[in-house]
Amino acid sequence: MATTTTAQAPSPLVSYALRGLRNCWMPEHGRWSHIYHLDGRAEPNQSVPESDVFYTLNVLLGLSKIAHLAPAHGFDLAETYRRNVALLPKLDSPQYAYGTALWAAVELGLDIPPDSLAAISRVVEDRRKWQTYHGQDLGMNLVGCVAMARRSAPGRWAATAHELFTLLDERYSCPSGLFFDRASGGRRAFSTFATHTYLTLACYEYAAWTGNLRALSLAKACTRKLMALQGPQGEWPWFYYTPGGRVVDAYEVYSVHQTGMAPAFLAHAEEHVPGAREALVRGFKWIFGENQMCRSMLWKREGLICRSQARKGELDGRKRRAVRALANGLTGRRATLLDPSRLELRLECRSYELGWILWSFGARADLAEIQHHADLS
Repeated sequence: MATTTTAQAPSPLVSYALRGLRNCWMPEHGRWSHIYHLDGRAEPNQSVPESDVFYTLNVLLGLSKIAHLAPAHGFDLAETYRRNVALLPKLDSPQYAYGTALWAAVELGLDIPPDSLAAISRVVEDRRKWQTYHGQDLGMNLVGCVAMARRSAPGRWAATAHELFTLLDERYSCPSGLFFDRASGGRRAFSTFATHTYLTLACYEYAAWTGNLRALSLAKACTRKLMALQGPQGEWPWFYYTPGGRVVDAYEVYSVHQTGMAPAFLAHAEEHVPGAREALVRGFKWIFGENQMCRSMLWKREGLICRSQARKGELDGRKRRAVRALANGLTGRRATLLDPSRLELRLECRSYELGWILWSFGARADLAEIQHHADLS
């Protein structure tokens, strides 16, 4: 089980992430950037408003673990939250951003402004939208509703959370242990690591709140399956064929999965699934150079982490990746790792990646091999 700490002094890992967030901060917008480019350009921060806002809410979620440190780094968490949550309904925001807004408010101990709360409620409680949810939408909105229900007396948020979990159980669970990505349609059988992260995390959170054994069973089953499919150097593959429980494309391998998203659900799993802690540590060490390319993913001066290792020539090759995954899924082939000479780096960092690190490690004091790694200094 994860060990928490209330110590005031941040670990080198937390200090590293905070340094990176200072570089990703866009004072003219009052939020963190969509992309910080690592290719040496003069203006590295790129803004995409709807993405900036979601990433900022994700960063605030992470900062909730170390809120006492925020003022010293120039971050006003309450004002940043109010400013950005108000933008959600005005932009083309993803569905899962609304659940993130609920979750972040609860973790920060903030009241959501009435207008913003009404806008979030309209989206999260719209049953028609539920039929189009990807796994990430369902997972984050369920976690957000659970967070709100925990804070308030039983009522609308609790009722919505129960309905969302019923949808998850009936339409997204699969005997393979992996989750479907949608409630229906041909695309539902092909899932991503994000699908499994958010739905597994949601099941753990729902089980912790309600004691629901079915939710805990689903979370444990997916955790065990993902651990069985983890690569030999701790890689978390990207694309899966859910009915067959197989990896259909390992790439890209994303740093955020290694450092923040996998640790978020594995922190729960440590109490329930043997080997979860070891899988977490092995996955994180991937960014320190224990990976196929034998190179660190850290950009130390900036406090940033290179986003991913991808197939050469496919940084913009989404269609080719989709065709390959479809072919592998339908023919029964399992994806394999490539020779390192066929890989390249995606030279960018996204601010939410640092937010996930803070969420997963900001309150932990029991993983010195990660939190005090020599490469972080």
